[in-house]
Amino acid sequence: MPMVIGVRFKNAGKLYYFNPGSLTPAAGDSVIVETARGIEYAEAVMGVHEVGDNRVQAPLKRVMRIATPQDAAQHLNNQQSERDAHRICHDKISEHKLDMKLVRVEYTFDRSKLIAYFTSNGRVDFRALVKDLAATFKTRIELKQIGVRDEAKMLGGLGTCGRSLCCSEFLGDFQPVSIKMAKEQNLSLNPTKISGVCGRLMCCLKYEQEQYERAKKLMPHVGRDAITPDGRGVVVEVNALRERVKVRLPKGNDGSEIREYDASEVQRVTPPPAASKAAGQTPKGQPTQKSTRKADDKERRDRRLVKDEPSDTEPNVDEEFIETIIDDEKHEETIKD
Repeated sequence: MPMVIGVRFKNAGKLYYFNPGSLTPAAGDSVIVETARGIEYAEAVMGVHEVGDNRVQAPLKRVMRIATPQDAAQHLNNQQSERDAHRICHDKISEHKLDMKLVRVEYTFDRSKLIAYFTSNGRVDFRALVKDLAATFKTRIELKQIGVRDEAKMLGGLGTCGRSLCCSEFLGDFQPVSIKMAKEQNLSLNPTKISGVCGRLMCCLKYEQEQYERAKKLMPHVGRDAITPDGRGVVVEVNALRERVKVRLPKGNDGSEIREYDASEVQRVTPPPAASKAAGQTPKGQPTQKSTRKADDKERRDRRLVKDEPSDTEPNVDEEFIETIIDDEKHEETIKD
């Protein structure tokens, strides 16, 4: 297994592995590494350790050196220059009248490249802008279009919970989030309630999803019958996080009461096969209504194709034309006679 160190280039950014070689940087040290973008200034978040071969992409790039005080001073100088470059790039975009929003401007450590991140609703032809920026900064220019989630991660801010955005604080990668998670967690499907500042579904929907999926398999569903220590009843509410279940139990002749139980005290009742047939399910081995409809559609389509194809028994156009002429001649002879 290779020996690597883990570094990050930004706060809450992705974790990258590099080959330390003979160097032994500790967590928290700054290092100079060579990447596909060029020479970069990064922070080591994990010291020298071993990782599996499946977790690294070969070939591993080497760490050039541990950052010196001069490197740290140059890094601070680059950050100050980025603020001036951001203002100049914003003015150039306005001059070229391009429909794009500038988010951030970054220099590589050796200032061999200037990278500008922007958002836009569509494609932007920025070739003239790149030439203008290259003539202004005397370096290579790279423009990258990013999405709204990456924009929120770069700019930061406060979420609806009042805390700093998770993506800008500690999330290294964006996890896939779907509306199905909000449904399983019994959340309001109002977009303003479950969307973040980026306008997409909130990343925190993913945090408790595993607990809800596990509880869904173990706990009874709402509306189903369940057996409790006090008898049989109907489930009216399920709290997946607390693992509590509320069941409506019959009381007296026409009354009922709702009691709350721990999930371990409630036993699910599996519906009998007869109930599933009454609900409209088709037994195995018998064609369903959907499959029968598909077969009928296929049969009609086949008949239409057969009708459209030429048949050997049908007369072609020339034969019909000849028969028509013969019938006309017979008709004329009859009139003459």
